[in-house]
Amino acid sequence: MSKDSPKKLPKTFFVKNYGCQMNVYDGERMAEQFTDQGMEAVDDKSQADLVVLNTCHIREKAAEKVYSEIGRIGKNRRKDKSEQPMIAVAGCVAQAEGAEISKRSPSVDIVVGPQAYHNLPEMVAQASGGKRAVDLDLPGLDKFDALPKQRKSGPTAFLTVQEGCDKFCTYCVVPYTRGAEISRSWSALIDEAKRLVDGGAKEITLLGQNVNAWNGEDNKGNMQGLDGLIRALNRIDGLHRIRYMTSHPNDMTDGLINAHGDVEKLMPYLHLPVQAGSDRILKAMNRSHSRDSYLRILDRVRAVRPDIAFSGDFIVGFPGESDADFEDTMSLVAEVKYAAAYSFKYSPRPGTPAAVMDDQISPSVMALRLERLQALLGKHQLEFNEEAVGRTCDVLLERKGKFDGQLIGKTPWLQSAHIDVPGLEIGDMVRVELNEAGYSSVTGKVLMKEAA
Repeated sequence: MSKDSPKKLPKTFFVKNYGCQMNVYDGERMAEQFTDQGMEAVDDKSQADLVVLNTCHIREKAAEKVYSEIGRIGKNRRKDKSEQPMIAVAGCVAQAEGAEISKRSPSVDIVVGPQAYHNLPEMVAQASGGKRAVDLDLPGLDKFDALPKQRKSGPTAFLTVQEGCDKFCTYCVVPYTRGAEISRSWSALIDEAKRLVDGGAKEITLLGQNVNAWNGEDNKGNMQGLDGLIRALNRIDGLHRIRYMTSHPNDMTDGLINAHGDVEKLMPYLHLPVQAGSDRILKAMNRSHSRDSYLRILDRVRAVRPDIAFSGDFIVGFPGESDADFEDTMSLVAEVKYAAAYSFKYSPRPGTPAAVMDDQISPSVMALRLERLQALLGKHQLEFNEEAVGRTCDVLLERKGKFDGQLIGKTPWLQSAHIDVPGLEIGDMVRVELNEAGYSSVTGKVLMKEAA
């Protein structure tokens, strides 16, 4: 480790999360460690003694955005003539870039991968002594045993049940930055879920790179899949809602599909990425499912839960994607009519097979395709919200809105719902009639406040 000037042990910290919900979960667990060490969270990174950038490597130019943020932190502090904070780069960019981060940005004190952040307190102490700290080990699930057991929560909470990926899609860095698929134990998950509910959570979203690949022995020694875990969580008093993401089509078992029909607390929403509608492109992506097998899964879920809402992920401009391939994606979207979706232009990731494939698509073609795809996805999202007008449903209030007295919550179909009724509080579950719809949200008239 190279020597640097000592810094005082931080008393305040700020964690900035990039990317997926799993990063949000990881950021919460980092914050719990710091709080456990007696540090105080601040809302403004300019006031923090320690700034943690918890990074994601999925999006285009992710690493460059991190380096830009590091530069801004230093520049703003110099303008203020204030002491430079301790800077930690965590997450998937840290894993992918490694020690190169400290070489390129000498102001970075700590580089820690997504499987090693449980070592952050020791790394902070090391950095305060003037040594840069780097930990990029992939030690499986050791970190969960080392993290604080007590969990605080708002009305909704994330719970990571599985990490890593064995699918090796040709465009994706996750198997290299998060490691192989590995599942947390049944008892650890049940215990953490109960602690989250005790801490105030009414809704828990189960997370994993391939969350529906989770498996493990229950407390009777019987092997269970994700559906078994969901059924066990369904029995926890005080837990009202269960969700899960992100799933792989190949891991949608009969048991999990049936759970959508008969587990009361499992919400009618399924995020199931397809990425493309062309079998030729799916094969090039190594997605291991076909267009037809994907659509048959959706049909089976609809059969047990007719009001299910689907969301998905799409990549346009994958190497070799022809106009006909793209039209196959458009026709699949037209057939499914997603309630919501995430769509992106393909961007090469160093070290992935797709990055060196022939016939890379030009940025201008990708931009035009993405514009068309997002217009169709947006049309369907608005239609889904408009079709919900007149429905009666429960809304779990999660946060304040822009206006006095306004609160925002989620419907069972994960729509943002705006509620304007004085006297309601965050955490309330209210019965509403949906009476107005926009592209990204709905509004509701409160019929009654449900019992907590």
